[in-house]
Amino acid sequence: MKNDELRRKEHEAVRNSVGYYDFTHQVLDVFGKDAEDFLDKIFVNDIKNMKNTHALYTTMLNEDGKIIDDVIIFRLEKEKYLISTLYIDKMIKWFDKFKEGFDVDYKDITDDLTMFAVQGPKSKDLVNKIVDKDISDLKFFTIEDNSLGDIALMVARAGFTGELGYELYVQSDKKDILEEKIKEAGKEFDLVNITTDVIIGSLPGEKGYVLMSDLEGANPLEVGYGWTVAWDSDFIGKDALLKAKENVNRDLFGYELLEDGEVEAGDIVLLDGKEIGEVTKFIYGYTVEKYIGYCMIEKDKAVEGKKVEIKTKAGSLEAKLCDRVFYDKDNERVKG
Repeated sequence: MKNDELRRKEHEAVRNSVGYYDFTHQVLDVFGKDAEDFLDKIFVNDIKNMKNTHALYTTMLNEDGKIIDDVIIFRLEKEKYLISTLYIDKMIKWFDKFKEGFDVDYKDITDDLTMFAVQGPKSKDLVNKIVDKDISDLKFFTIEDNSLGDIALMVARAGFTGELGYELYVQSDKKDILEEKIKEAGKEFDLVNITTDVIIGSLPGEKGYVLMSDLEGANPLEVGYGWTVAWDSDFIGKDALLKAKENVNRDLFGYELLEDGEVEAGDIVLLDGKEIGEVTKFIYGYTVEKYIGYCMIEKDKAVEGKKVEIKTKAGSLEAKLCDRVFYDKDNERVKG
């Protein structure tokens, strides 16, 4: 993994210049008079106070207060939202279960939209070469209409890389035109088309960003997402989460391997020979130049600098516990 030249090249392009990729998630269009109230019931974050054109990260819980999806919600208009997810069929079934009594509709529009992520320190300059309306003043986690000639676009300032970045949404039948424009404009910036798993591996992993595989079976308080919970909303799983709030005994923490080796999700973490949790993620970070990852462990054992063992198929490896944000802890890169 450490010597994978293509991964390193693509990772470093995003960190140092600019890369792009088709990162189209599944997209649900949600609309109707009660859309706001309905989404406030389904998700833990504060939908009702979202401003138009703003985005929000939030989780969806089951009745036991456990995370069953994490999503980005865009509020386009007062009664119109877009939700970006990787599990849209599961989400629609969940919505169907609770929609009675709400004047709300939703539609899977994944096939209609393509999203290209343009990420890296030079992403703003590149996007401005393409779009008709300058995006220099676009705030983080907002979205606005734009265009490329007669092609309608939506541009969001967002991303999953830990760098300044933008997401360009276009009707899928126009995606080839947009991609050609991105590639053409990108020549002066040494644009790299990202083709490997660094977009879900080393780039977000160095930054502390999570996948559902890191969140499985956890509640928001165990993964550091208490800040996303709107306790004044009556969301599904609230009663269970209130009980869990009294005794948060696990933490999604970081670790750094102190010797070369391969770790897998599910490998046991040992402290003084006793099991304290398990690994959820393992990557090589090409910027921090370390084998790193996350582990879900007992909260009182989550102490930076503490030495632990990770029990792998090939034997035990020594590791050191640390904060799970390994790169740009102050978000200066994302702020651009």
